[in-house]
Amino acid sequence: MSISKVSVVGLGYIGLPTAAVFASRKIEVIGIDVNQHCVDTINRGQIHIVEPDLDMVVHAAVTEGYLRASTIPEPADAFLIAVPTPFKEGFKPDLSYIKSASEAIAPVLKAGDLVILESTSPVGATEQMAAWLAEARPDLSFPQQAGEGSDIRVAHCPERVLPGHVLRELVQNDRVIGGMTERCSLAARALYKTFVEGECVLTTARTAEMCKLTENSFRDVNIAFANELSIICEELKVDVWELIQLANRHPRVNILQPGPGVGGHCIAVDPWFIVDSAPEQARIIRTAREVNDSKPAWVIDKLHAAIGEHLSKNPGKTAKDVVVACFGLAFKPDIDDLRESPALEIAKEVSKRHAGKVIVVEPNIKALPSALEAAELCSVSQAIERADILLLLVDHKPFKEVPVQALQGRQIVDTRGIWRV
Repeated sequence: MSISKVSVVGLGYIGLPTAAVFASRKIEVIGIDVNQHCVDTINRGQIHIVEPDLDMVVHAAVTEGYLRASTIPEPADAFLIAVPTPFKEGFKPDLSYIKSASEAIAPVLKAGDLVILESTSPVGATEQMAAWLAEARPDLSFPQQAGEGSDIRVAHCPERVLPGHVLRELVQNDRVIGGMTERCSLAARALYKTFVEGECVLTTARTAEMCKLTENSFRDVNIAFANELSIICEELKVDVWELIQLANRHPRVNILQPGPGVGGHCIAVDPWFIVDSAPEQARIIRTAREVNDSKPAWVIDKLHAAIGEHLSKNPGKTAKDVVVACFGLAFKPDIDDLRESPALEIAKEVSKRHAGKVIVVEPNIKALPSALEAAELCSVSQAIERADILLLLVDHKPFKEVPVQALQGRQIVDTRGIWRV
């Protein structure tokens, strides 16, 4: 199969780096997104997200003519769909973005094309995408109709990269490729091998879908253990950070670090896809989600206790006089991604419920979300100087670099264990 032009639908945290890596291999890439600002930014050779080194790769690809963006799909040899897959009320998977992307590219498909779903999806989503495509293009045959002889080849290949290291991991990590037929799998593998140095392992579409959900559910369960441990240790007056450090000296123990909850577009979402598909069987996975989803409320309770303690030590003060600084809004360190972020939800709740001033420190964004319009965005040093209580939510590098002496005498609620002075 000869690929001379690739179309990437969805130019977010996964789609844009993927498009840029293909373009860096001198393949013509057309990126499609519904956001006109995103399209215009990319066509200027700039980026609209924070990811190390991505700006240089995109600028070079655009300048050399291998990458451009548009809001309107056009013919290509391969289509990669990398759109969001959130959940609806009741934690039901929302496939509307995948459906919209399918309907958008259907008119420009031609016999011989390859369509790959990269979006993390519930089991069966790739087959559903193929059904939507077949409904829109009855003049073409698809794998569910014609098997190995189909006009269009369809596969699922979930991303498995770490924000902050996306460009390196896109190239170096193994990929799991699940085609609806063997021919579909082989075509997808040939495409990815244009830049993937890791192994491209072939399986079925359903297994590939379940593989990504399993990887993230495994991590969610292990984070839930650490988060539950932190709550237990608080009750028993044990330093959870020291405890985990000691327990991890056992050669077969590797406890993760607790935090304010779990965020991001993967770990906080994907396990619910398994629970929705097998609600009676997914007992541990459901419980882990519930433990992690409940952690922000526990953090807020700790903050209220700290406010009460501060007031008891400062007679004459009221809650209106107490300044709270929230350090970090992103769902993980050193990125600007606020999706499903427990830190953001905690900051929003604090801003809504606290009677006094709320300060926010997030070095990776330039303006606060509208839900935090009552709060104030400021620098690390300003927040430490002005705030009565420091609420650490994300272990960004600038926060780790705060000198210990700057924290002396400060009242701290530390959910990441880096300011234990």
